[in-house]
Amino acid sequence: MSVDPTVGTYGFGTTIKLPYTEAIERTKDALKAEGFGVLTTIDVQATMKEKLNESFEPYVILGACNPSLAWRALNAEHDLGLLLPCNVIVHQHGDETAVSVVDPMVMMGVAPDNSALVAVAEEATERLRRVIDALASGA
Repeated sequence: MSVDPTVGTYGFGTTIKLPYTEAIERTKDALKAEGFGVLTTIDVQATMKEKLNESFEPYVILGACNPSLAWRALNAEHDLGLLLPCNVIVHQHGDETAVSVVDPMVMMGVAPDNSALVAVAEEATERLRRVIDALASGA
């Protein structure tokens, strides 16, 4: 298992040796341990098949939210709801499963002058990095 510190330029993640469905559950558990709940689940594979009749790898987007962080962020910047929740992707990658999360600090590039918001983004990033670290270590 390895940690990929840069997923594109907007996230970070890891690849784990777990079956796809088990990786989804492990990801949800790791998110819960850091105070995040999953508000939305988008099955990209099913959606592509249904809407376009195209095949796609097993791929899910989880909309993760930490209520206390969301509360602080929305009070610091009312329109921040446009950037919530934090997306987490889980997808089959050969015989492994890749898990990646959006980097809240990158998302805050749209509001860099709001120090209260930056503090929330920093905490969210720390928590989400611990999620990835837990998955990478098998914890």
